[in-house]
Amino acid sequence: MSTPLAERLRPRTLEDYISQHHLVGPKGALRSQLKTGTIPSIIFWGPPGTGKTTLAQIIAEQSGRPFYTLSAVDSGVAAVREVIKKAKESDTLFTTKNPILFIDEIHRFSKSQQDSLLGAVEKGWVTLIGATTENPSFEVIPALLSRCQVYVLKAFEKQDLEVLLTRAIHEDTVLKKFNIELEETEALIRLSGGDARKLLNILELVILSEGLTEGDTFTITNANVMQKAQKNTVLYDKTGEQHYDIISAFIKSIRGSDPNAAVYWLARMVEGGEDVAFIARRLVILAAEDIGMANPTALVMANNTFQAVTTIGFPEARIILSQCAIYLATSAKSNASYKAINDAQQVVRQTGDLSVPLSIRNAPTKLMKELGYGKDYAYAHNYEGNFVPHEFLPKEISGTVFYDPGKNAREFKLREYLRSLWKDSYNY
Repeated sequence: MSTPLAERLRPRTLEDYISQHHLVGPKGALRSQLKTGTIPSIIFWGPPGTGKTTLAQIIAEQSGRPFYTLSAVDSGVAAVREVIKKAKESDTLFTTKNPILFIDEIHRFSKSQQDSLLGAVEKGWVTLIGATTENPSFEVIPALLSRCQVYVLKAFEKQDLEVLLTRAIHEDTVLKKFNIELEETEALIRLSGGDARKLLNILELVILSEGLTEGDTFTITNANVMQKAQKNTVLYDKTGEQHYDIISAFIKSIRGSDPNAAVYWLARMVEGGEDVAFIARRLVILAAEDIGMANPTALVMANNTFQAVTTIGFPEARIILSQCAIYLATSAKSNASYKAINDAQQVVRQTGDLSVPLSIRNAPTKLMKELGYGKDYAYAHNYEGNFVPHEFLPKEISGTVFYDPGKNAREFKLREYLRSLWKDSYNY
């Protein structure tokens, strides 16, 4: 069986690599690291078909390191330990550069499998490169994540996909035998959903299904692409375009307080076999980001939903997800907490490490007390109403309001309460 087009066109160097300019461009982190030869352990996070595996292979090739690979789908702890043993031996025998261990779909690794990697990464026996389509903050254990750089890969943009199509029909050893004309590319690009592998698979399907012989001419149009790849437009692809479009529609429906649309898009995902944990995680995020202080119980509801559905699984989990989606959709909305942390982070980036006021510093030693640590601190519970108007921000940003209560019944009351407390300090 012939090698698939996507594999035949896999780039071998950064110069051949298309897209991800923020990583491989002239000032990209990966290019700089390859120049210096200092390669950290890395987690590549991004949609399918964005070049995660390819980048790992290029890093190994251009840095001259042995390359080992595991798939999280079919590798247990024993397989991990065996590969680490081989990598450690090759490091000792053949090179002073530690080998690269690439783990595809690392988000599917259990905690025990990830734990088995820790020692090898920590001691430098291997440089770990993991690839994941899921948020590593949720899927990679903190101890391992803290030892890795996380690089986010983006879906291919239209111009990148067009370059890839042109390269395929002119440079591929099989396709260049035909006279292929790209009259229209919209259908190819839309069906690919920014997934380069999927794009090349569809292109190859469309061309080879014509039964062409060497020298034949064939023009690619939107019509013949849709005719050949018709199934792609009706099936829910858990790793492709619809995966992201439908979860987006689901979240936006809840944010927009439309329980009917929320349940419809939920049904689309359930019928398509979407990962129950993926749906539930997004509900937890939405509860904090879009409802927040307008109804703090929403986060409790969403978190309990996550715990319940990951224990129960489908088909019954659909009932719990439906209840949660309807609850969140019909709840009052506020993004004040979301905006507050965004604004606070922006101020931190602009102002740097401002000193903690002496009055609220910890003073566990005599010397610290002599230096004024904790001096004049007012213990709130010693005052009427368990409150004293003692501002806790650094003096350089005194009076800055980060949390601006939203316009809903609960936060209207919160605003009045904060005004009564901080009338001389913050402008509520």
